[in-house]
Order: sequence, then structure tokens, then C-alpha cells
Amino acid sequence: MSRLGSIRVAASRWLALMLLGLLAGGWSGSAGAQELDLKTSFCHAVTDTGSPDARLASLRFACSGTARDYQQASLWLRAPADRLSADHGPLALMVHQSRFDRLAVAFTYADGVTVWQSVRGGDFGWHWRAGGQIAFEPPEREAPLAAIALRFDRLTSMDLLHVRLIGRGESGIQSVGLAASAGAALMLLLVGGLYNLSLAGAVRRQYLAWQGAWAMCMLLWGACWSQLHLLVLPGMAGSISAQTCTFLSFLAIVLATVGAVTALDRTRLPRAMRLGTLGLALAIGICAVPVTLMRSGDLMRLAGVTNLLILADLLAVLACLAVAMWRGSREARDFLASWSVPMAALGFVTLVDVDSLFWGAGSKIFVLMAATWQTLWLSIAATRRLAELRVERDHARAAEARAHELARRDPLTGLRNRRGFIEAIAPLLEQVGEHGTPVALLLIDIDRFKSINDQHGHEAGDTVLCTIARRLERWEGPMGTAARLGGEEFGLMMTGVDGFALARFADSVRCEIAACDHRAVLGERLVTASIGIAEARPSGDFQQLYRMADEALYEAKRSGRDRISLRTRTGEAVAMPQAERLQASS
Repeated sequence: MSRLGSIRVAASRWLALMLLGLLAGGWSGSAGAQELDLKTSFCHAVTDTGSPDARLASLRFACSGTARDYQQASLWLRAPADRLSADHGPLALMVHQSRFDRLAVAFTYADGVTVWQSVRGGDFGWHWRAGGQIAFEPPEREAPLAAIALRFDRLTSMDLLHVRLIGRGESGIQSVGLAASAGAALMLLLVGGLYNLSLAGAVRRQYLAWQGAWAMCMLLWGACWSQLHLLVLPGMAGSISAQTCTFLSFLAIVLATVGAVTALDRTRLPRAMRLGTLGLALAIGICAVPVTLMRSGDLMRLAGVTNLLILADLLAVLACLAVAMWRGSREARDFLASWSVPMAALGFVTLVDVDSLFWGAGSKIFVLMAATWQTLWLSIAATRRLAELRVERDHARAAEARAHELARRDPLTGLRNRRGFIEAIAPLLEQVGEHGTPVALLLIDIDRFKSINDQHGHEAGDTVLCTIARRLERWEGPMGTAARLGGEEFGLMMTGVDGFALARFADSVRCEIAACDHRAVLGERLVTASIGIAEARPSGDFQQLYRMADEALYEAKRSGRDRISLRTRTGEAVAMPQAERLQASS
């Protein structure tokens, strides 16, 4: 299994274990909790916001019907003892964070004592808990608890309220569990978001930028919903956090839609489907503004319309992915696999009421885990796809390099051809002018090669050329470059030797060529070579150097062959017969 596959499996198992832990903890942890239904557990009353808390004792509560006209006033909810479950021991009242200016909770005991605890926008004090909840713990007294009352100032909607009564010890365990789960999910979202954004900048892929922006948006949403951001921004407690969460949730849907659509190749998706899906995302973004800012009016009706738009958007994205995948898009397959979990999560929380489960976190923690899964899956899929593209690019570059190299090689001998030789020695010629490094060209021509072809055939001539080429390859390296310049003519560029040492080296090359064994194709015939030598000048180029070496080679041929000729600095070509070479070498 590949490394990316192992990472994907590990991430899947980790998230599955976390979800199973939440499911087990959600159901078992809720066994000792009492969900307080606002319609059956509480009686209600409405007053103006200027009424003091002490007015609780004189209020007349209605225990039937629905509270009205409370959005710009104070909504009072009271649960008498006969509507609460049996003794839980030390209690904690958990209220899901919502849009209100102030929340005051009154615990009334059988002896007539009432204890008030309150929070307000921007100041939750020690009452806030992870998972978007506010905890109120009545003090322990000998007198039993007789009633619980809640007062909301300027509450946006009762439908957004979620209240639970739970044992105090259990509430602490649940808060720690939610903090750990949300913190782990947020950390993975942070890593995934930063990774996708950095990857988008590195490879210039637009959909990766949208994907990274979506992950960072979900990170901010998760931090606001879980209230972990209050650790550093306590002033955001209350309506500001709730409204921010609403806006971020809409923004996340828009970013996810744009990211999914832009990741698909335009040739694999009909233009009408693309524009229609993006249009739905734009409509959701427009609806986000009033839903976010609304503090009065029928918020839930507008939210219902928006939910229909979101459902249509999700179905449109699924249709786009299905069509693109049917047309062979690999990106569509990856997106469909990543979207399947969030879609299943949304479908599950839509069909099943889970508000009282998952330690009171309800559907939010389920969606957060699904978003984490989607981020990890898309990050791994993008990495795998880019790795495949890099491998394909490397293979293409390697093939191009091989083709480039073959175009500069002689197909018969494997040595460089004239073009490859000129390109290879260009840096050496530059060293002559810049550093004064001695550079010389040895032009090698096989003596009487035409007679070899005429008497023994061209195949024998080719074998001779290949044998000599193998011998010249010995001097290939940092100081030497060999080539077949055409026909029976070879070139050898050497650096670091000049003068007498250069002449001795050239003569050793001549001797090595004469020592080659050609008996398999030529019998006892000896093959010799003449060598013309020219030292590079600071202001010279290859053409000038070649002309000088060719003149020296002509002098070696004219003087009897099987010898070397050195082009002097004065421009004179001097051939060195064998006797002189032996004397010089001694």
C-alpha cells in the first residue's frame, strides 16, 4: 500500500473511532440527563426588558400556548418541580448558546430562597462550556429545589433554544470530552487548510485555494460554535458568536460549492450545470446576510427557505460530480468520495433528532467531524493527484532529456556528434579567456580508411570506427571530451595540459589507437591515425580552433601519416616524426 493510502486509512480509522466514541458517549452520556422541552416543561411570560429580576415572584405564567412578542422584550420561562425529573444529586442546567442580550437563571428552593446566576453578551464568565453550551450550577442546600426559571432579554427565537438538566459530575466529563473532540477536529482542519493553501500557492491550482479557504472557514465556524475561541476572545460571547457561526456556515457552503465546481474540468461539465450550481451558491451567500443579522421577525421561516436552497445546492453539486465522473473526471470521483460523508451526516441529522445526543453538542459536532473527514480526504486526494502529475512530468522530462542527448550522439559509435561536441566544449573555451586554463583540441583522422571500406567492406569499417571510439572513451571525463566529427574523423578536447606535456599525451593517444586489435575484421592489417593539435587562444572560438587543428592534421598527413602535428603559437604547424617523438619522450 502507498504512503498516501496508509495515511488515508489511518485518518479514516481515527475519525471513525472518534465518531463511534461520540455516538457511544452521546447516547450513554445522555441517559442521566433530562431534556427540558420548552413546550411541556416550562410555563412562559413576557415583560419589558426594564423589569427587575425580582419581579419573578409576582409574574403570572401561562402553561399553555406559545409565547409571542418577546424578541424586543424579556421572555420568562419557569419549570416547577413537578415538571422536573427525580433527584439527580448535584445538578447542572445546560443551555445551548443562542442569540440573546442577557440570560438570567433563578433556582428557587422549597424554603422560598431564590438564587440568581446570569450571563450577558460579551461576558459569560465561568459559565461557558465547550460544545456551545452555558452551564448554571445551583448551590447545594438542605432545602430541595422547587423550580427553575430562565429570563432571556431580546431572544431572537425560542426555536433556537436547547435546555438540559444533568448531573454536575457528568456535565464536567461531557465538557472535557467535547473540548477534546472539538479541539482535535479543529487542529486537523487547521493543518488541512494551511496545507491546501500552501499547495495552491506552490502549484497554482485555483480549486486548492477554494478548498483551503473552505477548511479555514470550517475551522473558524468550529471554534465559534464550540466556544473555544472565548479562551482568547471572551468579548465575543453571546449573540456575536451565534451570528458569526451563522454567517460562517453559509460561507462554508458557498466555498465548498465553488471549490467542487472549479475543480472539475470545463470540458467534462456542461456550462449550464456549472453556472446553475454557482448561481445557487450565490443565492445562498445573499441569504446569509439577513439570516445572520436578523434579531427580530420570523427568522425560522427565512431559515427554512434558505435550507431549501442549501438542499438544492447540494443536489446540484452531486449532479455535477456525477456527470463529470461519468465523463471520466478523476477529480469528480475524489470529491464525490469526500462529499459522501458530509452529505450522509446532513441527511442523518435532518431525519433523526440528535439535538439531545453527543453530550449536548447535537448535530454540530457530527457536522464538524464530517468536515474534518472531507478536508483530510481532499488533501490526500490532491496530494496523490499532484504526485502522479509530478511523476508524469519527470518521465516526460527524462524522455525529453534522452531525446536531447540522442540528438547529440553519433548513432554508430555512441560518442558525441559535432553538434553535441560543440555544446559540450563551449564552457571549456570560456575558461581560456576567464581563467587562462590551457585547452587544446586534438583532431584525429584514421589513415587510409577508404581502403579499409574498399577492401573489407563498410561493415568492417564501421567495426573499426567503433573499436577506436571505445578507446577514445577512456579520456572522457572532467578533463576530456571525445566526439566523432564525421566519417573517420574524431575530436578530443583536453584541459590542463599544454606544450611538451600536450605533445606527449597526443602521441600516447596515437599509440593507443595503433594498438587496437582489429584482427577479427582486418586480419593482420594495422590501423593508424594522424593527429593535429591546436591550443585554444583567449579570443578564439571553436571554428578558429578547428581550423588550426585541421591545418596541423593536414601537415601530419602530408608528412607521412601515423604521427602528430602541433600548431605552434606563431601559427606554424610542425609534424613530429616517430624518431623525434621517441627522442622527446626519452
